[in-house]
Amino acid sequence: MSSTSIRHAVVLAAGKGTRMGSITDETPKPMLLVQGKPMLEHILEGLAAAGVENFFVVVGYRHEMIEQYFRAWRPSQSADQGPANLQFRVQDPVDGTGSATRLAKEFAGDDPFLLTYADILCDASEYVRCGAILQQQSAIAAVLAVKAVDDPWQGAAVYEEQARIRSIIEKPPKGTSTTHWNSAGFYAFRPILFQYLDRLQPSARNEYELTSALDMMLDDSLDLRISPIEGKWRDVGRPEDLLAVNAANRVFAGTE
Repeated sequence: MSSTSIRHAVVLAAGKGTRMGSITDETPKPMLLVQGKPMLEHILEGLAAAGVENFFVVVGYRHEMIEQYFRAWRPSQSADQGPANLQFRVQDPVDGTGSATRLAKEFAGDDPFLLTYADILCDASEYVRCGAILQQQSAIAAVLAVKAVDDPWQGAAVYEEQARIRSIIEKPPKGTSTTHWNSAGFYAFRPILFQYLDRLQPSARNEYELTSALDMMLDDSLDLRISPIEGKWRDVGRPEDLLAVNAANRVFAGTE
């Protein structure tokens, strides 16, 4: 597997994970075990296998537990080296994915970066593919990973023409979408994103939403592309998802 030229990655891991019910009463969702390791560790391992060297994790709910576990973490493929360049930033209050991402502005600097939610598991090759599309042309401002589904009503319907995104509809009514592309929960961005995050206003949920920044970028005719998932992928948002991924015959890995 080739590696991405993108060396920075941001992981959004601040929420409680209310869809998990009582499972997260004592344990933050990123620390829920997937085949013996915290879910967040699988994500960091995958990003490292894809070529990422610098990690920025936005934490919130029970963040002390996460930070303590990963204090001396290093990717398994570099176990003979010192701890990874892994930074944590507490989001307080936890008021949306847009404000969480904005905390990484100094970390990213002038460099492109990958961004993923802490409940999305995929093979490292998916990060590589997403990053490679961003690097194809300097005019591409962002790349959204997408997954083909029968009906994207539970997520975000992504409409595109020749791989260029035209619109994103959050949680469209069931049966109304004419696209099969659903947002897969991770992205590649150029730092121009932060100009739009700085302009965010609270949404109807009184949160600062990353998707609102994407909408503004589309309104300004910026070039946003899709990266279709080709390998293993799982949104581990509910108890049944956690059961399924733990019953799988192999982990989502960075070894392909």
